[in-house]
Amino acid sequence: MAEFTHFNESGRARMVDISAKESTERLATAQATVFLLPETLEKIQRGKIAKGDVLAVAQVAGVMGAKKTPDLIPMCHPIALTSVDIAFNEDPQPDAAGRCSITITATAKTTGPTGVEMEAMTAATVAALTIYDMCKAVDRGMSVREVCLLSKSGGKSGTYTREG
Repeated sequence: MAEFTHFNESGRARMVDISAKESTERLATAQATVFLLPETLEKIQRGKIAKGDVLAVAQVAGVMGAKKTPDLIPMCHPIALTSVDIAFNEDPQPDAAGRCSITITATAKTTGPTGVEMEAMTAATVAALTIYDMCKAVDRGMSVREVCLLSKSGGKSGTYTREG
């Protein structure tokens, strides 16, 4: 197992010193999935949610979430993001529980000494929570699941791609 680097010699939390790390292009992609009733998905698609265009607002929220990651995750470094992109995949086919889904895929990019995995995961999660917030009046049973890192590249540890 890799050494835990977020603790000092006294065992207290610290922000890792990245000043000696080489700047490289870094890219990370993460996802989150919102499960919702078929009627809710239909209202989103037809623009019938009272709060507005759900996916447009979730897209902006995801980008803002990526930019605010170091404000939310205590040991994350503030980094200069060079790109954040959010995509949505709607699955209108209900699962065994009768729920459709919207999968959010967030990709964050930077050139610097530390990665963007947390920014990508935060972007996907904030976009998912925004969908919940905008639709909760019509479907309080929605859930956000399957938040995960899909891939990352750049830096000393190289490339990671989630299996399955």
